[in-house]
Amino acid sequence: MSWIQIRFTCAAAVQEALEDGLMDVGALSVTYQDAADQPILEPGLNETPLWDALLVSALFNADINVVATLALLELVLAKPLPAHKIEIVEDKDWVLEWMDAYKPIQFGERLWICPSWCDVPDKDALNIMLDPGLAFGTGTHPTTAMCLRALDKMDLSGKTVIDYGCGSGILAIAAILLGAKSVVCVDNDPQALKATRENAQRNNIDEAQLQVYLPDDEPQDATDLVLANILAGPLVELSAKLMALTNANGKIMLSGLLNEQRDVIIAAYHAVQFSDFHTENEWLCLQGNKAE
Repeated sequence: MSWIQIRFTCAAAVQEALEDGLMDVGALSVTYQDAADQPILEPGLNETPLWDALLVSALFNADINVVATLALLELVLAKPLPAHKIEIVEDKDWVLEWMDAYKPIQFGERLWICPSWCDVPDKDALNIMLDPGLAFGTGTHPTTAMCLRALDKMDLSGKTVIDYGCGSGILAIAAILLGAKSVVCVDNDPQALKATRENAQRNNIDEAQLQVYLPDDEPQDATDLVLANILAGPLVELSAKLMALTNANGKIMLSGLLNEQRDVIIAAYHAVQFSDFHTENEWLCLQGNKAE
């Protein structure tokens, strides 16, 4: 079965009216994409911003009268239509298409992230079985990748770790596989904690080794390593807490921030001597030791 897709290029200001109009004239779905490679790096609390320029794609049954549908849409909007093009989309097994986009990825010398439907490339490596899901953290984002490569170089044997803002639990699981004694995972999103539990089970991690908490319930014991791959704003707000959770001379790794935010983060973490700075594209990962 084929489908008709009509793709519009428009400003964010007309997106809502265009979406409503498309649904009124029979669109089966409406999706958005960035039309101008504009990053949205750190939205405010409870904000869901859109890009300034959008590609709005509407999917219709193949048997529609395209000319009549567009004419009706123009009447509904009461204004000329934005620039658009019409495409025929062939039916596919979209689940298989999506799965095919994810392949095993190596981080450092020892770590691999492998989707569960793929064979592990190196059975002697430390293979984290992790499927893409609702929570952040599949290893593909530069900040996660930098953290994984930095962890791969560490000696974590017998260490205690906190993963603050754990997302999918990818960093926590990596720490356990690299020899950490235990990891406390903290996130304010219950869906992230659920994903962390499920991913830990998938990787045969003992529940006693990896425990998850909402921020109000988190233990207050300091640990040997604090990981926080979150945004710059929360990193600044949490600086006193994260420093308190780090043992004297313990390590702290911070990411999820832009290179231009380096000085702000360093100033906020005044008790930490940062020694390693990892950068990828515009992203930054900081690593250091808390003063004794």
